[in-house]
Amino acid sequence: MFDLERWQEIFDTIRKNKLRTFLTGLSVASGIFILVILLGFGQGMQNGIEQEFKQDASTSVWAWPGVTSKEYKGLNPGRRIQFINDNFETVSSMYREDIEYESARIFVRDITVNYGKEALVYSVQGVASDFQFIENTGMIEGRFVNFQDEMSMGKVAIIGKKIRNDVFNKIDSPLGEYIDISGIPFKIIGVFKEMNEREEERIYIPITTAQRVFNGGNRVNNLSYTLPPVENFDQAVAQAVEFKENLQSYLQQAHTVAPDDNGAMEVWSAMEEAKRYYGLTGNIKIFFWFVGVCTIVAGVVGVSNIMLIVVRERTREIGIRKALGAKPWSIVGMILHESIFVTAISGFAGLIFSMALLEIVGPNVEVDYVVNPSVNFNVAFATVLVLILAGTLAGFVPAWRAAKVQVIESLREE
Repeated sequence: MFDLERWQEIFDTIRKNKLRTFLTGLSVASGIFILVILLGFGQGMQNGIEQEFKQDASTSVWAWPGVTSKEYKGLNPGRRIQFINDNFETVSSMYREDIEYESARIFVRDITVNYGKEALVYSVQGVASDFQFIENTGMIEGRFVNFQDEMSMGKVAIIGKKIRNDVFNKIDSPLGEYIDISGIPFKIIGVFKEMNEREEERIYIPITTAQRVFNGGNRVNNLSYTLPPVENFDQAVAQAVEFKENLQSYLQQAHTVAPDDNGAMEVWSAMEEAKRYYGLTGNIKIFFWFVGVCTIVAGVVGVSNIMLIVVRERTREIGIRKALGAKPWSIVGMILHESIFVTAISGFAGLIFSMALLEIVGPNVEVDYVVNPSVNFNVAFATVLVLILAGTLAGFVPAWRAAKVQVIESLREE
């Protein structure tokens, strides 16, 4: 039942103590504000990490050679490891059922690239047809290298979107145009895009063409694979770890490398990195929750202290009410109403301001590993409801103390 007189008393008390009420409400609102902003940036970090890993297939495993750092089986340290086609083919044969997509890659060096009279300073890489799916390369024009291009050692090229915009901006489409790579014409058959603009400064050609035409022999610079999708994240991580260990073990044996020689070659798994980063963001979120909750608790303690002061100031008034027949729960309700009102208004004010700030500023945040910080409204709203409950509990102790005030003692109070 709506009690108009009760609300008039609450507003009258607030008007008489504007500064005290404002500071109390500010401590509560700031607690919610800080918690929501921290949770928003926690989600933004998770979004940023997810975006970073989306640049490549999530189940990708990469291997590239290095230099040995230890003597092993009579071989001196300092040997530069070189992967070859046979390594790629052997892995493909040994772990056929464990692999979804596969590609070797070679970096074509000591070349010149020209379009007409214009010299182009972009990297040229030889890849297989599956590389499109390993690198998560999206085609915006034409097509990627296919199996037929590899078998025929076709002189075809796929360029990045940035190259198209920089070099071919005066024509409708670069498809069908030719670029010269060390005097050999390559026909452009596709344009790809990447999430990272720097990766659009590449020119892809068939790996067989790169090896045969540019004296690559049977050498490759790295090996890349993706693994079949599985039911859940933990299974995907376990699958990636097993394949990574098998791949590393084979490569170490094939190139006579000590098992503990970490510098001889690197095998990298996207799933393992994802697990590590997600674990880190999880810990950061827990820390943010801790900081935010501590801030809210400080605000609730402030509400409780203010209610104690209110009870102290109104002791004589409470005694008169009880002398006139006011029930204890009526006294409790009077104190609780004010506590709940201040807590609720402050909490929702902090919620609205923080959500509005995230909505306006969030999409424009440009920080490494932080993308579109945001927070689930239901979580934030539930937090405010918990805050109101906490404010109720904070006001109950002073309210119960007020209800137990003896009439004679309260009337003596100055």
